[in-house]
Amino acid sequence: IHCHTPATDASGPVKATMDVLFEDFQKMRMPAQVRVSLACCLNMRGAVHCSDIAILGYHRKPPLLDHEYVDKMCEIPLAIAACPTAAIKPSKVEFNGQKLNSVAVKNERC
Repeated sequence: IHCHTPATDASGPVKATMDVLFEDFQKMRMPAQVRVSLACCLNMRGAVHCSDIAILGYHRKPPLLDHEYVDKMCEIPLAIAACPTAAIKPSKVEFNGQKLNSVAVKNERC
């Protein structure tokens, strides 16, 4: 689990949006300067909410957990803090006879 991964890849939505808007930008048919932004994740910074046209990617499925690697590759407190719906909680899991620090996900909150 790594909560800083994007919910969407930017290239597809950006290309589709600019295909539609490109001619309007070229011929200056917009009433004023227009700011178009894409956020790949709800937690992303960059004042996307201040844009005239904002596209936001969001996660539709709960994250998959690989308990063997969570504690080794992820700072658990940061993963917990990054979840906007508080769906991720710390937990201890038994894996191959060892107790490991990991996380649990409340799927209904995702």
